[in-house]
Amino acid sequence: MDVELEADGDLAVITVNRPHRRNAIGPDTMDALDKALDAATDATALVVTGAGDRAFVSGGDLKELAAIRSLEDARTMALRMHGICERLVAFPGPVIAALNGSAFGGGAEFATAADIRIAAHDIKIGFTQTALAIVPAWGGAERLAKLIGPGKALLLAGAATVLDAEQAERIGLIDHVLPRPEFEQGWRTIARSLATAQAREIKRLVTRHPTPEDAAEAFAHFWVAQEHWDAAERTTRGR
Repeated sequence: MDVELEADGDLAVITVNRPHRRNAIGPDTMDALDKALDAATDATALVVTGAGDRAFVSGGDLKELAAIRSLEDARTMALRMHGICERLVAFPGPVIAALNGSAFGGGAEFATAADIRIAAHDIKIGFTQTALAIVPAWGGAERLAKLIGPGKALLLAGAATVLDAEQAERIGLIDHVLPRPEFEQGWRTIARSLATAQAREIKRLVTRHPTPEDAAEAFAHFWVAQEHWDAAERTTRGR
C-alpha cells in the first residue's frame, strides 16, 4: 500500500509508505494520497510523514514519471500534485509535516504545504529541481517565498542548495528539530496537542486574515463554553 492512514483520536496520520523507493511519489501514490485525504476530513489535525528513517518524500518517482514525455501530460501531472498539496494547505485544522528523513525536490514542496514542519536532527532538505534541469511545480516555490522571503527562496531553489535540519530551522524552513531518538514520540506529542478545536480556530486566525470582529466572535464562542470554565477553575485551583 503506497499510503497508510492512521487514526490517533482526533489526529489523522498519513504515511507515504514506499521506503523501497525512498517514498517517491508516482501516479498511484497521488491517487492514494487523494483517497487518504478524503478519509481524513473529520480529523481535527493532520500529520503527513514517510515510512522508515531515510526519506520523508524524495520527490517524484523518476522511474514511474519517465513515461511522461508530452507537454500536456507534464502539465497535467504537475497540476495534479499541486492540487494534492493545496488540499493540505486548505485542511481546516493544523497540518504537521513530520520529516522522518530527507526531503528533496517535490518532497520539499510537499513539506511546505503543511502548516508546521518538525524534523529529526539528521535529515536534509533541498529544493533540488534545478539539478534535474526542471523547476518546482507543486506550489513549493510560492510557499517557500512566503516562508523565507523571495530572495532567499530564489537563492535556495535556484542553486539547488541542500540544508541540514539546523540550517533549515535557522532560516524558518523548519519549525522544530528533535533528536532522532525522541522524534517519533516528540512529533506525536506536539500533533496531539494541536488536535483541538481551539488550535483549529487559531489556524484560521493566523492564515485567513480575519477581521477583529471575526476574532472576537471566535473568542466569545469558546469563552462561554463549559470547557473554558472547567479549565479556568482548574487553573485557579492550581495557583
